Amino acid sequence: MASGEDFQAFVERQWAPLMRTAYLLTGDRGHAEDLVQAALEKTHRRWDRVARMESPAAYVRRTMVNTAVSWRRRRRVSEVPLLPGDGPHADDPYGRIDQRQQVLAVLRELPPKMRAVLVLRYFEDLSEADTADALGCSIGTVKSQTSRGLERLRGRMERTGTTLNTAMQGS
Repeated sequence: MASGEDFQAFVERQWAPLMRTAYLLTGDRGHAEDLVQAALEKTHRRWDRVARMESPAAYVRRTMVNTAVSWRRRRRVSEVPLLPGDGPHADDPYGRIDQRQQVLAVLRELPPKMRAVLVLRYFEDLSEADTADALGCSIGTVKSQTSRGLERLRGRMERTGTTLNTAMQGS
């Protein structure tokens, strides 16, 4: 298969998982699309080398994380937080969706690297070693960022009357 066709097949296979990760990193669908496209553009320039790697998708994820962190440094956009709603009711069919939205809102408040660790560990289900590799840091850094990030998430979620474990069920 020619290099261009190989890259196109890779993009078609990986678009949905990359978009999910990008959305979790940015919190906005438009920014997520921009992030995936920027990462794929950088990857395409080195595709001959990247295609020979054990996991090209891991390379793209790392590129996305690095790009998202650098964007965050450049663009200081003030976000208007949503008002916390009433707690979900037992008969509320949208309660689980509301809880997931609360998790995503709190996740967006975390520093970019801490958010990236939590996204890769819990939403992408990467091991500590794979997360450290994707972020270019030590396993100890992943462990400490995970611990601090979960502590912040739990604290903010409990203030809204939702436990993190309940909100993350079914994710």
